[in-house]
Amino acid sequence: MLPRTLEPVLRQAAHRYPVVTLTGPRQSGKTTLAKMAFPDHAYASLEDLDQREFATTDPRGFLAQFSGPVILDEAQRALDLFSYIQTESDEVAGSGRFILTGSQSFQLMRTISQSLAGRADVLHLLPFSQAEIHKRSPLSWENIGRAIPPLAKQAREDLMEALFTGGYPRIHDAGIPPQDWLANYYRTYIERDVRELLNVGDLEAFGRFIGLCAGRASQLLNLSSLANDCGISHQTARRWLSVLETSFLVVLLRPHHRNFNKRLVKSPKLYFLDTGLLTYLLRIRSKDELRTHSARGAIFESFVVSELMKNALHRGQEPDLYFWRDSAGHEVDILLEQGSAIVPIEVKSGATLAEDFYAGLRYWRKLAQTPESPAALVYGGDRTVQRSGVITYSWADL
Repeated sequence: MLPRTLEPVLRQAAHRYPVVTLTGPRQSGKTTLAKMAFPDHAYASLEDLDQREFATTDPRGFLAQFSGPVILDEAQRALDLFSYIQTESDEVAGSGRFILTGSQSFQLMRTISQSLAGRADVLHLLPFSQAEIHKRSPLSWENIGRAIPPLAKQAREDLMEALFTGGYPRIHDAGIPPQDWLANYYRTYIERDVRELLNVGDLEAFGRFIGLCAGRASQLLNLSSLANDCGISHQTARRWLSVLETSFLVVLLRPHHRNFNKRLVKSPKLYFLDTGLLTYLLRIRSKDELRTHSARGAIFESFVVSELMKNALHRGQEPDLYFWRDSAGHEVDILLEQGSAIVPIEVKSGATLAEDFYAGLRYWRKLAQTPESPAALVYGGDRTVQRSGVITYSWADL
């Protein structure tokens, strides 16, 4: 198992709180990380029917079997247990008593806010980042757009391979062909998690909905159009989309409020958090097909947003990411908020830099009246350089 950036953050949280909750998509490596970080903790999986029955029918007895700290895997399977965890964490002094993992964020977060407010820290683990795959430190969040990374070097990896494979740990650890593994992952998600979260009767319609979302990746979200194309109501589309969000399959980037006296677009943009899954949903069957596919630019933009999300979440920070677009069509793909500072980031999938790549950043700087402010561009090439006053990152240095 590759080292995870989140591990020291997880250990630190366990020294501060009696309960630490680790959430993320199914198969992102939560159980493995928890066991790596706390090898001396007892372990129980609430996926096991006998353990789940014990926890739900006799919660006090279930917790009493653990004399010390314990990892409770898939904790959302026994939500009533949380009230007893609250009582025990109040009565027994010490931090890191309970490490909870779960892949259904909505149910976990709602229960934590009700039962464990002030007693629990919540961390999120996404699939492997590029930094984790290549065993290097993540890009410094604070220096994005300000300085070239000190270890930046010519990329040796294949961008199409990275986009096509995605970051789910099992693919990398076991060397499984990504499309084979992702087909099973998707089928399990539809047939199991969606049924539990939504009680959806028409799984075919939900599958069609996910496919339509994939076709709209990196675009402004028009929920009415999405609902009409899928043959469902606007309310159903909103509910289904929230499930994709809480399952950590997609993320919505909100428009930034700064308007420069311009009329702004108010709709969010839709991104997938794993490009391997996105290519599977788009029925792209090989990295060579991806190289010339019409959706390559949208997939690459999803990749950049995902890597920035992982960079923040795996260091225990909130990813303050937005985008900016006015009614005239001027746009900056990503705005990174750093306190009072805002760093505009453009995304271009091309491997060869062109001067017009920087047009959106120049327009933003002119409106903001900060022509020398930090700015970044991420492109599909293999060198990180400074050009036109902008730190220009190779995708491989994210």
